[in-house]
Amino acid sequence: MAATERRRTKIFYGWWVVVAAAIGSFLSYGPISAFTFGVFIKPLHEEFGWSRTDISLGFSLSLLMLSVVAPVVGRLIDRCGARRVIVPSVAVFGAGVASMSLLSPSLWHFYAVYVLLGVVSVGAATLPYLTVVSQWFDRQRGLALGLAMIGVGLGTFVMPALAQALIDAVGWRSAYVVLGAMVICITIPVVAPFLKETPTLMGLQPDGVTATQSTPTQHGNEPQGLTGAEVWHLITFWQVVLAFFCMSVSVHGCLIHLVPMLTDRGLSDQSAALATSFLGGALLVARVGAGYLLDRVAAASVAIAFLAGASLGVLLLWNEAVGILAFVAAILIGLGVGAETDLMPYVVSRYFGLRAFGEILGYVLTAWGLGGVVGPFVMGVGFDATGSYSTVLLAFVVATLVSGRIGSGTLRRCQPTRVLDVNMGHARLFTKRYFH
Repeated sequence: MAATERRRTKIFYGWWVVVAAAIGSFLSYGPISAFTFGVFIKPLHEEFGWSRTDISLGFSLSLLMLSVVAPVVGRLIDRCGARRVIVPSVAVFGAGVASMSLLSPSLWHFYAVYVLLGVVSVGAATLPYLTVVSQWFDRQRGLALGLAMIGVGLGTFVMPALAQALIDAVGWRSAYVVLGAMVICITIPVVAPFLKETPTLMGLQPDGVTATQSTPTQHGNEPQGLTGAEVWHLITFWQVVLAFFCMSVSVHGCLIHLVPMLTDRGLSDQSAALATSFLGGALLVARVGAGYLLDRVAAASVAIAFLAGASLGVLLLWNEAVGILAFVAAILIGLGVGAETDLMPYVVSRYFGLRAFGEILGYVLTAWGLGGVVGPFVMGVGFDATGSYSTVLLAFVVATLVSGRIGSGTLRRCQPTRVLDVNMGHARLFTKRYFH
């Protein structure tokens, strides 16, 4: 009896998987490469004389490569397992970051390194961690995904300040070495031993349920769901992709240009930076809050609440928000970004299953990444052409409303208890009709 009671009170190993995923995400592409990028712009300009446009192109190239290879890496994760992808990807990613200390005056050297970082960073970013966490949880999947992604939020808050402190203390070249070493020396020792692929490898079931309790997303040891090819035949899949792309264009455009936009309106540099910090804080809150809600209320309701809030935030920016309203706008946009990054893996797992989860989520992340490329570029072009962000912001208001309308409508039409079976039936009927 005592042994049975100890087993009942023991922490489910899936939560340790979540901790390992959070640590890996803390040192992934977003915090290490994307959010520290701006900190290195001036040191690189002073060292080599490169313009800001020249330097910014490096980041665009890396994000473009990340978007292109995401589905390929997702397929590798589905076939080979997440750890076999994460460990070598982290090693190469960390080495690539450290190699920035050896940059020469050639811009092509700089671009080549960032192309490499974009290619390998998918395996060292959130995709494999989300895949593993989704295998370990079913009833508490939303909360588990939200907690795992806290690592990204904390990293985006900590790493820019840490990078700046390192540059001030030891110079930009040594700062790159330290960041690269952190990626390798912290992530691999945590992920390699503790990130177990599936609960069945440890004789467990998702959520820690007993073997006699059913798990709707699995049958035996085989995850249920659609293949990557089958989802391309579903209108639901394309609606999901379009919704996430439209929202990504809008929120990334506002995020990247938030500081210059607010300083143009008279806010101090410190106040504009503080607004960005508020956005990051709201993103953290939304990741846990949205994940918690997804396990308890309809996904459509979560999407409507958070994405409508993001639309209101963009509308406030279009309406020349300053002072407290600027902070409110930043918070609303941050809540939308945080919720959407929870919704992506949750919706993919519920609507299309876990059979090809990595590949399908890779397709959705490609749309999200391309939105991140397009949004800031459109904002810059609009400002250069008109001297104002107003026209583009109005377009972004429309885009966020379209995203919320498509996303919530798609989620509402499909009943969560049968949506996977319905989608599998539709995809296989299409394949049988047109390809056999």
